Amino acid sequence: MRLSLPLRLVVLGCVFCAFGLRAEVSLPKIFGPGMVLQRDVRLPVWGWAAPGEEIAVELAGQVERTTASVKGEWRVDLAPLAAGGPHTLAVKGRNTLEFGDVLVGEVWLCSGQSNMEWPVSRTDNAEAEIAAAELPQVRLFQVAKVSQGYAQRDVKAEWRVCSPATVPGFSAVGYLFGRRLHRELGVPVGLINSSWGGTRIEPWTPPAGFAGVPRLVAISERVHLTCPWSILYKERLAAYLAEVDAWQAAARQALADETGTPPRPVYPAELVAQTDRQQPTTLYNGMIHGLVPYALRGAIWYQGESNRADGLFYYHKMQALVQGWRTVWGQGDFPFFFVQLAPYTYGGNAYLLPHVWEAQARAADEIPNTGMAVINDVGNLKDIHPGNKQDVADRLARLALAKTYGKAGVVWSGPRFAEFSVADSVVTVRFTEVQEGLRTRDGQAPTWFEVVDAEKGILKAEAKIVGPDRIELTAAEATRPVGLRFAWHQLAEPNLANGAGLPASAFRAGQMPVRNELELRIPAARGYTTVYTLDIPDRCGYDDKPVEYAVDHSKELPGPFDRIAYCLELKPKGQPLQYVFVAMDPFTSNPAQIGVPTVAANAMWQQEVKRLTVESNVPGVPVGEDMGNGNIEFWPSNYGPKNEAGVRGASSETFDFGDSKGRIEKGYGSMQVHLPSRKTTLFAFNRWGGGGTCEAGIGNSPDGNPDWTFKNNIESYEFRRLTVLVRIDE
Repeated sequence: MRLSLPLRLVVLGCVFCAFGLRAEVSLPKIFGPGMVLQRDVRLPVWGWAAPGEEIAVELAGQVERTTASVKGEWRVDLAPLAAGGPHTLAVKGRNTLEFGDVLVGEVWLCSGQSNMEWPVSRTDNAEAEIAAAELPQVRLFQVAKVSQGYAQRDVKAEWRVCSPATVPGFSAVGYLFGRRLHRELGVPVGLINSSWGGTRIEPWTPPAGFAGVPRLVAISERVHLTCPWSILYKERLAAYLAEVDAWQAAARQALADETGTPPRPVYPAELVAQTDRQQPTTLYNGMIHGLVPYALRGAIWYQGESNRADGLFYYHKMQALVQGWRTVWGQGDFPFFFVQLAPYTYGGNAYLLPHVWEAQARAADEIPNTGMAVINDVGNLKDIHPGNKQDVADRLARLALAKTYGKAGVVWSGPRFAEFSVADSVVTVRFTEVQEGLRTRDGQAPTWFEVVDAEKGILKAEAKIVGPDRIELTAAEATRPVGLRFAWHQLAEPNLANGAGLPASAFRAGQMPVRNELELRIPAARGYTTVYTLDIPDRCGYDDKPVEYAVDHSKELPGPFDRIAYCLELKPKGQPLQYVFVAMDPFTSNPAQIGVPTVAANAMWQQEVKRLTVESNVPGVPVGEDMGNGNIEFWPSNYGPKNEAGVRGASSETFDFGDSKGRIEKGYGSMQVHLPSRKTTLFAFNRWGGGGTCEAGIGNSPDGNPDWTFKNNIESYEFRRLTVLVRIDE
């Protein structure tokens, strides 16, 4: 195609303009007038220029030279500088850039969701805080909200001098934290705020973070499938192109033969870049990557509300975030201090929040150079955004002053559980970090303690302080105490503190009530309550009779549930026991409809289910937590292989994860859970409705239909049990 002369001139002009832009020496936005550089560490300075261009970087008497790579990238590392300034940073190539008013001091990254984003203008005593913000040696860098599928080399922001004019919209926690550091240390402070309300932890995490945590392998694989440079992406795209080639050949032949043409293969959805702000890596790509490797002292983090349903799994996600940031920055184990969530009146399960508290406490204990600010005394049960950000920031600053800067006499922790003992049904609890002794904020007896009794379960306890570091617990009904819980409820605002006035965090210790027999050998089953247990017979015939469950607690559940789980256990004759445990977000709130989907249960489900967790000992079954969405096929009727629901990747030729259901009527019967993204049947229990031998299997059937339809194989197992569980308020 020939271009007209005017259009050719426009195209050539664009090419020359683009070359001219590339030829200009440039730096990311994190470098600019008024910036703060981290003291006492080597200082990376990087940017872009024409390939082969010679670059000189000058700062405080130093001159470092380099040459831009073939990709037009360059970097130098300047020698450490002491706190002070102002300096001028100059970068010289074909053009010269100069940034004045450069200070050297302490630089901290402030990140998370809405409680980190919450501005000074909306915090308690806002008018006075803003009026007192004339702090010319504190500098603010507010990163714009950007969600991206691929790592961006820059962010949208600029450095601003802290003043009553610039501070109102900045993070209150970040600003108040930095203000105390500035006052205590007497050096400039730079604060980088990269936060976004309502976001999960996964979008802030780089690919390297997920790759480094074995429990997150499923998320890591999903991320790498969207990266064009990854092996997984290339293999899957090559497989798709082979499918397209085969289709084109078949289509050409069909054209010549005047026969029907099969539909073109659908482009794999898993290869499409993730861009939603809640998807893994997207906010790291758009709001963090462009800051790397700017020298920092450390990071503060306030997030978790959007991951409240993760429970202890949140610990692994914190591992990924912290280790991922440390990996990409290459600064070793830089300090990472975070805020434990405040009590709040969330809807639904009141015990989800304590599990997140436990995950956060574990992160502070097990991830090196981290610390947690406990704020269960300064929240607001009616407001998820407590206005008291002063105490929150103060406790983060205490962590930094004591653990990072070595300031003597700074108390950074409230009472910490150490151990407990039992004598004559009295539980004695010992604490560390008591600083001048245990006390309560209101002078009353300690609140929110519970005793776990071997026979009676969880009992409310009376507590009294019996020494500088000890509390005694008693419960009138207790006969054999085996454990205890403290502040184990989303509304818990306990009054226990130490001499410095810092509160104790929620914890549990000793034995907890066993809710199901699986949790002793299947970790993923912990915290779930058994609803049904079915020992599968050779022939079920549930057409005209009720399901003969060995256990049926469906009418005894004490509250609503927020997760449903299925465990199928099968022991082939002469072989070890096989199992698969699959948990998902609920597809119904009716416990009568989560068991075998009979006509009597009025149950028929063919739909997507969210946030699968899979644990199994069967080779080939994909396992992991947060594995994405699955698909269930629960119905009592006969069914066919046609993919009527349009499930991606399913066949209309074989029985798999995309079959056609009938009506709610007696028939063959299907109870199957699938992971379509892996083209895998996680488990199947079929032919329980009509006459004949039942069918069951874990993973894809090695022959015949992948979902075990027509397998007639139940007699090949000497043990076969299906357990249905839920996670409830308890």
